[in-house]
Order: sequence, then C-alpha cells, then structure tokens
Amino acid sequence: MYKIMTAGPTQVRENVRMARSLECTNPDLDQEFFDFYRETCGLLSKALHTENEALILGGEGILGLEAACASLTEPGDRVLVIDNGIFGKGFADFVRIYGGEPVLFTTDYHRPVEVEALSTYLEKDHDFKYATVVHCDTPSGVLNDVETISKILDTYGIMTVADSVAGMFGEPLNLSDSKIDILCGGSQKALSAPPGLTMLWVSDRAFRAMEARKTPIASFYANILLFKDYYEQKAFPYTMPISDIKGLRTALDNFFEDQEVYQRHARIADAARKALTAGGIKLYLESGWSNTVTVLEVPEGITDQQLLYGMEKDYNIMISGCFDVLAGKVVRIGHMGENADPQKVSETLAALQGTLEKLGAQVSCDMADVFQQAI
Repeated sequence: MYKIMTAGPTQVRENVRMARSLECTNPDLDQEFFDFYRETCGLLSKALHTENEALILGGEGILGLEAACASLTEPGDRVLVIDNGIFGKGFADFVRIYGGEPVLFTTDYHRPVEVEALSTYLEKDHDFKYATVVHCDTPSGVLNDVETISKILDTYGIMTVADSVAGMFGEPLNLSDSKIDILCGGSQKALSAPPGLTMLWVSDRAFRAMEARKTPIASFYANILLFKDYYEQKAFPYTMPISDIKGLRTALDNFFEDQEVYQRHARIADAARKALTAGGIKLYLESGWSNTVTVLEVPEGITDQQLLYGMEKDYNIMISGCFDVLAGKVVRIGHMGENADPQKVSETLAALQGTLEKLGAQVSCDMADVFQQAI
C-alpha cells in the first residue's frame, strides 16, 4: 500500500475504518438511524458555527456542487461564476447543464480573488440569481475569502454557493459570519473519511428559492429539496450509505477531539512552503496559500510523470499530479487531515528531494531538515 500524501483522498484513521465495518441496519426503516443521521448533521453544523441545516448525501463531493446548481438554477437564470481556478471555472458546466447562463468573473490563477475588484465589477453588473466561488481550489491550492465575498454578494441580493471540499476542517470557516447559502463539502479531504459522501449546509433563503421555482428541479439524485423534511417524514429520497455515515461520524469525533487542528494545519503548511522554497523549488502561487495543500512547479528537464512514478517506486509515497490547464506543470502535496502530520510531511519532502536529485534536478538544501526546524 502506498502512503497517500495526495491532495485528497487522505489517509484514514483506524477507528474510522473500524466504524465502517460495524453491523448495519436498514437505514430506510430503522428509526434510530434517522436520529443518528440528524445528530451527525447537527455536529456538522456545530463544526462550522451555523444554524443552517446540514445534510449528508450519498455521493463524492462533486455531487454537492452539482446538487447546488441543479436545485437553484432555472432556465435562463444568470449565474456569476467566480473563476480563479479550475474548480471555480468548472461551476459553469453545472450551470449550463441545468439551463442557466454562466457569466465568468475570471482573475489570475496565481492569487486569491481580489474582493475590491469583485465589488467594482458588481457595481456595473449584479443581475444574478446566485454566484459560485471556491474556498480552496485544490488544483492550485489558492485560498479565497469566501466569507467576505458572500457578504459583498449579499448586498445585491445574490445568493452564494461555495465549494469548500478541500478547505473545511483544515481551514477555519465560520458560516455564522458569512452569507453563504449553500456550502459544499466532501468526506475525503481534511475530515479524513473515505471518499463517497457529500456534506451540504443549506440556508433558509436557499430552501425558499428552491420552493419558489417556476420549473421543477431537473434531477432526482441532485435535488436538495427532497431532503427538506426527511426527519419529520422519516423518509430519505434514497437509501443512505449507512456504513459510510458511521465512518464519517467517527471522523467528526476525531475532529472535535483535536483542539489544535487549525493551528497544526497552519504550522505544517508554512513549514512545508519554507522547506520547498529553501530548496529552490518554485511554488505555483504568488499568494493566498491554503493550509491544506501545497502546489509546486515541476522543474525544467523532468516531467510530472517521472516525478510521481519515482516517488511511488522508490519511496512508496503517492502525491498528486494535476489536470486541465495545470496538467504536467505542477504536482501537489496534501497536508490535510490525517496527512497533516510532521513526520509524514517530512518523509514526503525527503522522498521528493531524493526523486528530484535522481532525475538530475538540483535541490539546494536538505528540505526535510529545514521543515523540521521550521515546524
């Protein structure tokens, strides 16, 4: 088995794996499971400091992004797509699928969205039903101030859909201090549960917008509204993946027990960046680095595939390549959740250096040593 130090999925703790192996009941009929599901959703709301209802959907994190767009978009709706990364741009595809008109606000992928530039743009054009924005755009690792962005959008009555799949539980996020209407998360990133679950936090305003639609939601599986009264009706739209949800609950318990979770992520991310730059490795971003993933440019003279293969073959460590406009240009180290561990990141940096040097690239210091000193 490889040690996965990818930008998600992350390593999974033993107690989470064991929780998923427990005997399961029929989640469609067992009243106790409805209580367990609701309690788990309540913990999700507590974790992000909100009264907004949290929901767990059976499907990998992308399901949440599509479900938000499916549930809000009607034919002809103008939707502002805030694009400063690959996943930011990708929201436009979901808007189009459901008949909306995506309007892209595109900025430099090397830095966060500038809120002043967005404010200036909205002064001229703010006729949008909702806007989409990504908290941590995983391909570049850029971190956007989604709380402030949502407040700016709200001054024009624009709802906010935010993707924090790779941000939440590794980066502080306070929904009560925002105007985010639908927040999307996934089980496999900083929460360190296996892939397969989407988490959504939905505001009353978003539910009202779904109920006020003139046309039906053009999906069943991605229809958030079907979950609105699940507990009162004691009925889910489809059979819940009970074993996955039991694992998620244990991962949530792990999160609440870690009193320094955000400080640990910040410390490790900062030390990793210092080690890489000291070694002469160029980071992709100019600013706005996330504490969950670090993205570095592939040095000239070697390929990303050589680098990834060498780390797997010689060190049994897996990191991430990239795709779309960053395909072949960068590789990514995930230091989120269970991966945000000093020993694991130190070993990854040592393996990265060893692989780079075998491929003929020069590294100007012992990066693992710099990391250990910085941590």
